[in-house]
Amino acid sequence: MSPSQIIVLATPVFFLLIAIELVVGYRRRRNTYRLADAVSSISLGMLSQTSAVFTRLLRIGIYTALFEHVALWRNDAFWTSLPGWLLALVFYDLCYYWLHRMGHESAVLWAAHAVHHQSQDYNLSTALRQTSSGAALGWIFYVPMALAGVPPLVFAVVALIDLLYQFWVHTEQVGRLGWFDRWFCSPSNHRVHHAVNDAYLDKNYGGILIVWDRLFGTFKDEDDQDRCVYGTRGLLNSWDPLWANAQVYAGLAHDSWHARSWADKLRVWLKPPGWRPADVAERFPKPPFSMAQMQLYHPPMARAVQWFALVQFALLLTGVAAFLWQADSAPLARNAVWFATLLVAQWALGAVMQGRIGMLMALVLQSGALATATSALGFVQWHWVFKPLTMVIAIVLVAASAYQSSDRGRFASKTLALLGAALAGSLAGDVFLMFEGFFIPGLVSFLVAHLFYVALFKTGQRWFPHRGALAGTLGVGVAMYAFLWMGGLPAALRGPVAAYVLVIALMAAQAIGRASVLRDGASVLVAVGAVFFMLSDSLLATHRFVQPLPWSQVWVLGTYYVAQACIVAGVLKALLVPALEATVPDSPPVVVASVPVVANATTCGPALRPECTPHPQ
Repeated sequence: MSPSQIIVLATPVFFLLIAIELVVGYRRRRNTYRLADAVSSISLGMLSQTSAVFTRLLRIGIYTALFEHVALWRNDAFWTSLPGWLLALVFYDLCYYWLHRMGHESAVLWAAHAVHHQSQDYNLSTALRQTSSGAALGWIFYVPMALAGVPPLVFAVVALIDLLYQFWVHTEQVGRLGWFDRWFCSPSNHRVHHAVNDAYLDKNYGGILIVWDRLFGTFKDEDDQDRCVYGTRGLLNSWDPLWANAQVYAGLAHDSWHARSWADKLRVWLKPPGWRPADVAERFPKPPFSMAQMQLYHPPMARAVQWFALVQFALLLTGVAAFLWQADSAPLARNAVWFATLLVAQWALGAVMQGRIGMLMALVLQSGALATATSALGFVQWHWVFKPLTMVIAIVLVAASAYQSSDRGRFASKTLALLGAALAGSLAGDVFLMFEGFFIPGLVSFLVAHLFYVALFKTGQRWFPHRGALAGTLGVGVAMYAFLWMGGLPAALRGPVAAYVLVIALMAAQAIGRASVLRDGASVLVAVGAVFFMLSDSLLATHRFVQPLPWSQVWVLGTYYVAQACIVAGVLKALLVPALEATVPDSPPVVVASVPVVANATTCGPALRPECTPHPQ
């Protein structure tokens, strides 16, 4: 049985324990769960496990190579005996202590480990919140085990035991455990580790045994008078799984780039977290951390969004389990396609919970990802469902937006009508291209769609306001057409393809020119979509007329759906955001709770309800 399959089989146990903790907290009126935070934490755990399909070879492969070639002592019979297994587990736990400790004392290691600490809640879902980048450097700390001759199988098993043990200690529902707290990592000891209180910071690193902390001077007992406050001192304030993994790396990269000294550029990564070169700190100051100013990140979620999140989470969990069950025996390319599809679904769910996109836009992204994956992997019947469905959902989204904006005048109505018409043309083109012998009708449908896009991007603007963009896109179009001609473009298609290339070049030029005038995020998003349209059509034409491209469906459909999503999102953002801002002038942001987090008291409504907000007083 593969490691991924073991995780799948353990998952029902995890959720059973989470359910028990939730019931206990509800009955005690000390619920520590919020829906969005729990979904975000478990989603990051899913991402950690799905990405481990690709990084496990790095960790186990390097370990196995070291074991085979540089082990100082080889005695497999000992290591597979009961004393050997116990010694290997203790040995692993000691190595883990130093990895964990250095993860708090070196910035580049903290960048990976910080994901586990970002939640401002502390419950069993937090245990599942794991990094996706820790394998890059984490293997270094287990080299002593390879040198000691611990067989790879024994290493893998004790690593899994150590990891699974740590699940149960992430709870506030279990108090002090007397003598157990003195020897083992326990809920009380690990609560201290996750706290940002000054007295608790960077303490209690042990995985199974807490004796390492007592031996090496990093132990701190939990104080009932100093309640733990959770999170990180650089708050994430996001449900985005990609940003959760990238946040600290991005900050380090920023400081390293702007540091004047080459030595400081390196020190940024190696020094303790929070260290900054003096010149960077002066030019880019950050306010000092203050417990009194620490706020609970809690964007509001309507009841419909909560149900959407629950259903999406259940479907996502099912998809991840199916992926992991077969991943260790599947081809790398197949795994990569499904991993990308799951990642799109996870990002979209986080964006909906955060209020960055709506539910229909999330469905557009997810359906587009499934259409791409099913085409690339040969699931023809499913592809025939998801390909037209994606554009249907996009049209429904535009229609719903038109209904919401019906009182905002003819400009909004005209804009949304043109967008809907362009999407309808794209839908027709999608359907035609799914059948052999309908290339010309598909080409004409997309030509009409692009004409509607040109008219859409012209609305409120003059023709081609950026002459450089016009010259550039036309130049790219001419070069692409010449490439297709020399590559064997059939004579019967030279005229239609020339017209198509001209129209899409003009569409991109109009979108880029519009962005150069408006200079806002919405228009830039539309321009990016138009450029992706050019890229998608170029890839399709190259594959069809010049040379077959490997995994062409991934590149063609992937860029196509990125293009459509960017255009739709940009147009709706331009229309709807100003209107919303106009209806609530001078309204404060609603991305964080307005109450400072000063202690771990809990006020709790029904389980998983938005009004159940742990920590603030």
